Amino acid sequence: MTLAQRYRFIYKPLVFIACLAPLAWLASGAFGWFGLSLGADPVKELEHEAGKTALNLLLLTLAVTPVRELTSQPQLLRLRRMLGLFVFFYVVLHFTIYLVLDLELNFRTLGADIAKRPYITIGFTALLLLIPLAATSTNGMMRRLGRRWQTLHRLVYVIAVLGVWHFYWQVKRDVREPLLYAGILAILLGYRVLRAIARRRAAATRSVHPAPAHPAAPLTSTSGSATAPERT
Repeated sequence: MTLAQRYRFIYKPLVFIACLAPLAWLASGAFGWFGLSLGADPVKELEHEAGKTALNLLLLTLAVTPVRELTSQPQLLRLRRMLGLFVFFYVVLHFTIYLVLDLELNFRTLGADIAKRPYITIGFTALLLLIPLAATSTNGMMRRLGRRWQTLHRLVYVIAVLGVWHFYWQVKRDVREPLLYAGILAILLGYRVLRAIARRRAAATRSVHPAPAHPAAPLTSTSGSATAPERT
C-alpha cells in the first residue's frame, strides 16, 4: 500500500470511527444501553458532552498544522477536513439538544436567551460562523473560491476563541477546565503567530540578499500546485 492508500483505506476510516465514539457513548447513556447513565440531569449532560466533544475536535483540527510541520508529515492534512466537519456536526448536535430537549422548541425563549444570556449569544455566533465553513469544505468550493477560500476559513480562529469563551462563561464555579482549553488554544494560535513572524523575517532577508540567479528550470513540474485541494 502507498501512503495515500493507507490514509484512504486505514487512517481515515479509523479517525471516522473515533469521531463517532462520543456519539455512541451519548446514545448509550441516553437509552441506558450497556448499563450507562447520564446522571440526574441527562439533558444537561447531553448538552455539555456534545459541546465539549465539538471543542475537543476543534482544538484537534487546529493542532493538525503544527504537528504536520513539526513532524514533516504533510499527509496529515488529509484528516483535517473530516475533523472539521465533525466539529460542525457536534456543534449542531449541541444546539439541537438545547433547542429540542431543553427548550422544547420554544423559539421565543430561544430568542430571549440569545439576546440576554451572553454565553448563549457567543455560542450561537460561533454556530453561525461555522455554517459557511462547512458549506465550502468541498474540493469544488475550494477551486471556485480560490484565495478567498483560505481567507474565509480563517474564521476558524475566531470560532475557536468564541467556543472557549462560551465554555468559560457557561461554567459557574470551577473554571480550571475552561482555562486549560484556553491555554491549549493560546499555544496553537501562538504557534501560528510565531510562524508568520518567522516567514516575514525570512522574506525580508531574501529581499535584502537575493539568491544568485540559476539557469531556467524546465516548464513542466511533477509536484502539482501547493494550493490544490486533496483528492482523497
